[in-house]
Amino acid sequence: MQRKKQGALIKSSLVGEERYATYVPNPLPPVPAIDMTGIATWLEKANLAIGEMNGVVENAPDPDIINYMYVRKEAVLSSQIEGTQATLDDLLRYETGNTAGIPDDDVAEVSSYVAALNHGLKRLAGGFPLSLRLIREIHKVLLENARGRNKTPGEFRTSQNWIGGTRPATARFVPAPPDKVLGLMGDLEKFMHVKDKMPHLVKIALVHQQFETIHPFLDGNGRTGRLLITLYLCERGFLKSPFLYLSLFFKKHQDLYYEKLDDMRKTGDWEDWLVFFLEGVVTTAADAKNTLLRIKEMFKQDDVKVAGIGRARESVGMVLDKFKQKPLLTIREITKRTGFSKPTAISGVGRLMDLGIIKNVSEKKWGQVYSYVGYTKLLTQDDE
Repeated sequence: MQRKKQGALIKSSLVGEERYATYVPNPLPPVPAIDMTGIATWLEKANLAIGEMNGVVENAPDPDIINYMYVRKEAVLSSQIEGTQATLDDLLRYETGNTAGIPDDDVAEVSSYVAALNHGLKRLAGGFPLSLRLIREIHKVLLENARGRNKTPGEFRTSQNWIGGTRPATARFVPAPPDKVLGLMGDLEKFMHVKDKMPHLVKIALVHQQFETIHPFLDGNGRTGRLLITLYLCERGFLKSPFLYLSLFFKKHQDLYYEKLDDMRKTGDWEDWLVFFLEGVVTTAADAKNTLLRIKEMFKQDDVKVAGIGRARESVGMVLDKFKQKPLLTIREITKRTGFSKPTAISGVGRLMDLGIIKNVSEKKWGQVYSYVGYTKLLTQDDE
């Protein structure tokens, strides 16, 4: 539906000899209201896909084990949208202390994303509401130990930012002036929590678009806005666990993602943005469901292999369980996690290698690193 521009252009003060216009969005919900009939088909598909994915999660042997990796997958993909080059393997090596050849700044940025998402999930689990305070906390964790640490982590901006171009006058988009940010974010917080009949997926799609339009921080707005999607849906109980990695869809359609965000500001066609967002939900929920089923089957088959090795099956099985929790490990980590002696840990890894389950992926002669390669391959095959 074509509407009038969903905001106001405010002329800036002079900067040198150049003026520029900032965009101040109207508060949500949109006026006229969303045409639900126009998005009904995609909303039904998205709800069904989420329901099927949640069903698989509920029947998983231990969702927390797989959740460990899904949080990291989302962190890698969301960070790659912003230009980082670190991969899931880089992140796992970084967390293992095996950092040779890894771009430190990039992988530190991804690691901070993991910490920010986990911080948000922990706070929600403890009963803390998804609020401006929590958004600022998450942003602080996201930036304070990575690039952007000098961009006032955890604080809404007090200076003008812009997207594209070298200065506001040549930028592709200039968000609201800093004196409007707190009020706009306050309105967004109220909208998130107002009791209405708007479907959760529709509401968070509107929230995400509005957040990116406000661009309340000097840096990290894209990543924080995508974190907000997961946290909102988990808080509402719509997601059983954060397995919906929408960043995969946004990364695959990155130019279109930015185009849809820009177009809505110009045309007011919220329905077009919603269809794009819901298509992403359908695609990534289906991917997650299928991947979870394949992981579950792989774990089952590998457990059968271990069960057939005789007396050592108990200790070898315990080592395999640690690889399920974290698919890249050193002998030192295995001894720490299992309580086994070094010879027992080495023997367990050797038996798993003989079974074709674990591979030595070391790049050095010392500090050997072992990978549950089938597991990591299943997690990365859809974004290669």
